[in-house]
Amino acid sequence: MIYLQLFWSFFQVGLFSFGGGYAALPLIQEQVIEVHPWLSSTEFIDILTISQMTPGPIAINASTFVGTKIAGLPGALIATIGCVTPSAILVLTLATLYYKYKGLSMVQGVIKGLRPAVVALIASAGLSILLTALFNKETFPVQFADLNWVALVLFLLSLFILRKFKLNPIYIMLFAGFLGVLLHLFTPLV
Repeated sequence: MIYLQLFWSFFQVGLFSFGGGYAALPLIQEQVIEVHPWLSSTEFIDILTISQMTPGPIAINASTFVGTKIAGLPGALIATIGCVTPSAILVLTLATLYYKYKGLSMVQGVIKGLRPAVVALIASAGLSILLTALFNKETFPVQFADLNWVALVLFLLSLFILRKFKLNPIYIMLFAGFLGVLLHLFTPLV
């Protein structure tokens, strides 16, 4: 039964996540935390972090890691297949239709209309991750007293380095992870 649930959950993620991996994050979060309480918010953030650090699309990596955590190697395969199947079918169908009808203004209007919705999905996922990282809460309202100052400093420092020096994000993740480990080792309150 768990295999069917994994397949169906990630089939839905693959089917409705227009705009790439980051647009899929709220859908994955809903499936693995709210619909099926397989993960806590902290575990979800950990899996997202690992998914971003490993090569490949984030939605597929997340489905593989969630499947592994829930049902081992068979769960990983089933969740990954569930995530990929609708996308493969949909892309083949849409590619055929797009090449046939790409000159129609209605098709161009649909594509232009999807762009803001994708941006909103990505922003929603980013805000949710930011709230969890900085306040250990998923939604508003947040209490300023609950602010994790170390996480805020690491976030702002990483953002500054990314924007100012245009370094590869992998180096920033390694740097932030190293600083986080050092701070955790030397300050037990962090």
